[in-house]
Amino acid sequence: MKQFIKEYLSHRQKQKRNPLQSHRDEQKKTLLSVMVCFALIIVLLLLPTGFEEAGASVPEGQERVAAKVLEVDDSNIKDTGLVKSGDQACVVELLQGTHKGEVYTGVNLLSGSLEQDKIFQAGDKALVLVSSNEGDVNFVSMIDHYRIHYEIWLLLAFFLLLFIFAGLTGIRAILSFIVTILIIWKVLVPFCLKGYNGILIGTIITIILTILIIALVFGFDKRCLAASVGSIAGTLVTCAMGIFCTQLFHIHGAVMSFSESLLYSGYQNLNLTEIYMAGIFIASSGALMDLSVDITAAVHEILEKRPELSWFEATKSGMQIGKATMGTMTTTLLLAYSGGYIALLMVFMAQGTPIINIVNYKYVAAEIVHTIVGSFGLVLAAPFTAIAAGYFLTYKKK
Repeated sequence: MKQFIKEYLSHRQKQKRNPLQSHRDEQKKTLLSVMVCFALIIVLLLLPTGFEEAGASVPEGQERVAAKVLEVDDSNIKDTGLVKSGDQACVVELLQGTHKGEVYTGVNLLSGSLEQDKIFQAGDKALVLVSSNEGDVNFVSMIDHYRIHYEIWLLLAFFLLLFIFAGLTGIRAILSFIVTILIIWKVLVPFCLKGYNGILIGTIITIILTILIIALVFGFDKRCLAASVGSIAGTLVTCAMGIFCTQLFHIHGAVMSFSESLLYSGYQNLNLTEIYMAGIFIASSGALMDLSVDITAAVHEILEKRPELSWFEATKSGMQIGKATMGTMTTTLLLAYSGGYIALLMVFMAQGTPIINIVNYKYVAAEIVHTIVGSFGLVLAAPFTAIAAGYFLTYKKK
């Protein structure tokens, strides 16, 4: 007992004596994760997807450039009140490419689809396809409104806000954001297109992202280990439940947006249902990481103030913290998934569709699986994380 009191007092004195040392240790722990993240970003930027030729398949004599709309002619548009068909003539000034500064008349074809069609006005900036032959422009086609510059400014504003309010932690969050985008675009999407098992690829990528993103928060230490174990355990539960419920509910992967267009593009052999199953646990993995990091950070802070706590007491505290956060997390998933289907729900209500028909509709059933299965993972990730945090963070104690 005397030895225990002596060690406890020594620990407290070290904390009071050198308050800056712990901060420096934290920085050293996260430095390795930042370096790994930078290296991974460079590798991913250089990594070929195997579909570069398909993306660059612009016929000779054609180029996609930005253009400014100077005038529009709507005389050939047939307006039925709800949809418009025909074509719109647009006088445009090319802002990029071989014919920069030249003025031509572009054609905007309308198909009568509110979802696909676009209407231009004078002063708009558009993306156009210029077709030329031996230096002479033959045809200019209006593709869509030019939005790239706004998207870049929006992304930069988001990064700036992160840096202002979170400092170095915000920079690490930016790195995790970039790595996630690159891994999805450079690894997940190409591997799924090549016919690999979507569930296996999704699981591996989710595990890698979980460890790396949590390491950017804590560094490669026991907190990272505890939070990763809890989050990955929740992900595996979500994966297993997603596979089971998808088969039980007889849901086909074609419920995903643009999935049929993918099949008609020459990828008939893809297993869309496997990709849908992978999407269930990939979509919930962010919430699982958030919950695991919150519980682990709270347990660590408790043990910093009360290092004499046992594994059981630390785990119990983690359980209580998990109970407080699970309620809002499950609601977060519900709002995130249902937000994209407000129009569908409005159609059901406007047509007076019976509730029994609504809940049996495959799109609604698919969202129910997304929400409930993701919530299963959250509910179980909390105790997994609490147990892992209590064990790993008190491991050296006698």
